[in-house]
Parts: sequence; C-alpha cells; structure tokens
Amino acid sequence: MATTETGTGEVWAPQACTLPTVEQPLRIAEFDALFASALTDLRRTDGTHLRLELKAGGDVETTARDLTARESQCCSFFVFTFTPTEDALHLDVEVPPVHTDVLDGLEARARDQMQSAEAGT
Repeated sequence: MATTETGTGEVWAPQACTLPTVEQPLRIAEFDALFASALTDLRRTDGTHLRLELKAGGDVETTARDLTARESQCCSFFVFTFTPTEDALHLDVEVPPVHTDVLDGLEARARDQMQSAEAGT
C-alpha cells in the first residue's frame, strides 16, 4: 500500500509497499470491512505491538488470515499472530521500531472503523 492517511492524518502504510497502486484502495477497503464488521476491541501493548480483538466464529478467522497473509507479501515487516479463544480471535500485529508510524496509522484506522460501526454510521 502507498502511504495512506486516516481521518486523523495517521499514516498506516509506507511508500515502500510493493502492492500495485491500483490495488491499494481495494486492500484498504478489505481492512476497513474487517475492522467495521468484526473488531470488538484493540489495545496497544507497546510501541511496536497492537492487539486486535475480533469476533469469534463465522468466516472472521478465514478472512483475517487471508487478508494478513496477502498484506505480508507486500509489507513483509508486519508480523501477524492469531490466537483463537472461546469468545474471540486475537490478532497481534507487530512491526520493527522503524515502522511504528505505520502501526500508529493502522491503529487509528481500526479505531475509526470500529467506532463508526458502533455508532451505526
């Protein structure tokens, strides 16, 4: 993905991403849809680690795994780890310190989508 800003101006994807430019808006829309439909909570555990809590069940895990696998192909610095629990699916996102601005942007975008979904907008 190219550098993309959230509504708060946070950058969540670096210029170095190898995803073709024409595919970048589609990938962003896929993340937005996942966050809006399945994200129930998120917390930053430290500067390089974000934990997303997704709804358990349905196609959420399959969708999230497919999406993060494809994202790892173009932005190989991401480390995505899944931990299913009885009530949720934890998706841990980690980046090297040089990419904390990308994680900041991803967090802001996820939070925006989750809040919009909660508000029904």
